[in-house]
Amino acid sequence: MSSIDPITFSIIRHRLFRVVEEAVITLKHVSGTAITNEGHDLMVSLYRADGSLLMGGVGFLHHLTSAAEACKAVIRRFEGSIEEGDMFLLNDPYTAALHTSDVYVICPIHHEGRLIAWSACFVHVFDIGAMNPGGFAPDAVDIFSEGFSSPGIKLMSRGVLRDDVWATLLNMVRGPEMVALDLRSLIACNNVARERMLGIVEKYGYETLDGTCSELIVQSEARLRQRLLELPDGQWQTRQYLTAKGEQYRVVLTMSKKADSLTFDFTGSSAQSPYAVNCTKWASLGGLFAPLFPLLCYDITWNEGVIRPVTMIAPEGTIVNANRPAPVSVATVGAIQSVNNAACSAIGKMLSASERYADQATAVWHANHFALFLFGQNQRNRLSIGILTETFAGAGGARSFADGVDIGGEIPNPISRMANVETTEASFPIRYLFRRRLPDSGGPGRYRGGTGGEIAVVPHDAPDGGVQYVLSGKGSSFPQSDGLGGGYPGAVNDYVWIHAPENQSRATFSDSLEGIPGTREPIDWGVFPLMGKDALYVRWNGGGGIGDPLARPAEEVELDVREGVVSETAARTIYGVALEGTRADDAATETLRATMRKQRLETAK
Repeated sequence: MSSIDPITFSIIRHRLFRVVEEAVITLKHVSGTAITNEGHDLMVSLYRADGSLLMGGVGFLHHLTSAAEACKAVIRRFEGSIEEGDMFLLNDPYTAALHTSDVYVICPIHHEGRLIAWSACFVHVFDIGAMNPGGFAPDAVDIFSEGFSSPGIKLMSRGVLRDDVWATLLNMVRGPEMVALDLRSLIACNNVARERMLGIVEKYGYETLDGTCSELIVQSEARLRQRLLELPDGQWQTRQYLTAKGEQYRVVLTMSKKADSLTFDFTGSSAQSPYAVNCTKWASLGGLFAPLFPLLCYDITWNEGVIRPVTMIAPEGTIVNANRPAPVSVATVGAIQSVNNAACSAIGKMLSASERYADQATAVWHANHFALFLFGQNQRNRLSIGILTETFAGAGGARSFADGVDIGGEIPNPISRMANVETTEASFPIRYLFRRRLPDSGGPGRYRGGTGGEIAVVPHDAPDGGVQYVLSGKGSSFPQSDGLGGGYPGAVNDYVWIHAPENQSRATFSDSLEGIPGTREPIDWGVFPLMGKDALYVRWNGGGGIGDPLARPAEEVELDVREGVVSETAARTIYGVALEGTRADDAATETLRATMRKQRLETAK
């Protein structure tokens, strides 16, 4: 430790945490969209004067490293003209952002004329002027169709909002009043972060704060390197598959751990796609750190020190490091999430290979976001654009000692959640038929993955007869929530457009997909109408399982069946549990499992 006494060091460290927390609260209170204040699609963090990460905040962790690069890009672009009270806007994916809809507002923090730190935050803005409302553009052929994109522009100058820039931004988007509210929430967030940081300086002095920040980074690096030394050396491989418009892509990862360093090598991944599932190298870097922060650094401050032991190899021109002007608007639920899943899987394998850390291993959590943006006139005849936030509800992957949590969130965003049904119905002219856990969605295993969920919605009180929606589903062909140690993956996503019968005289009140009348059409990519008496059904994946499903105690499977999260069919054919009514027959189960194990050996290659 430096000359700073331990008590002062600890106090300042906690004060820095509080700066981020208060800024997040401010952002949520000012923002008016459910994706921000309900789904928590946001991030707030602090950075050092050179742009390096000082204090990673909550929200989507993919953005911690990308926002660091955004700060550095602003430093390079505006060298010599970064002044007290300035704020900068950046959302170009080929500079630092993940996709154009995630707008960063970056604020330099000065003390007595000296630049001492930065605060940075983002939200997914209401609209960005892309070819589709909401910013996700599955049919975009290049980034020029994906909305306004800036590699860095000064939004505020010496504390004064630049009206020319403000008017230009709002002139290029749908719903400018909501976009203005999103941007004001980012400005307010940075104002709070700056004020609280200056409060720390005023109380403890710049030298003490700077020394503490330096020591925090040194401490984080030392602690992560020590943890890596305690883990076995080796290589772990994993791959993810995704589809777009019927085309199949893969993200391949070889994670190597040697001594106190980690290398993530994506060599072998598919060439970049003509569709918007691609991501840039900065997005891939954020995607691999998103699970690394909580899985390996849960008790370490997330800062530049955690980044230093890690190297990424992402070949140019691939789906994980696309060349401009490849489209990337679906990146956050496309290649980025596949990078995220692959890293989570590889880290889980490494932890499970360690006797000391095996109890911290987890299968992949919610691995397949569905990006479903609604847009149209709502019941108050106002334009409404927004995402169905159920995707943020997630599903917990199984742990090495326990089941995953049903509808249990996701690894890359520790505070993700879904909005109340009433919130969504108040914003859009739709009505939910049901929203619930999805049976058989959690990956089977000795420890079961948490379930995903299923919903169905219909138009309701819609001035235009319904709404439109943009779907970027990546297909329903491949499970992505990988299991671990013999555990099965979670179920795939599914999207069904139910065309109501022509003679249907009233709106349906069915409580299951099977009970909704009409013709079913599988869909996964594009822009679709939800009109009249049609319905839309969506289900999302569960978490991966851990261990052999045949090793799961019969009484636990019995309980799963009674609670409706595992079907009787799955209990018998996957878990090998013979049920007599709702009770497990121990003798029949033992016989069935012995037969299934024998069949495995006979068919094994």
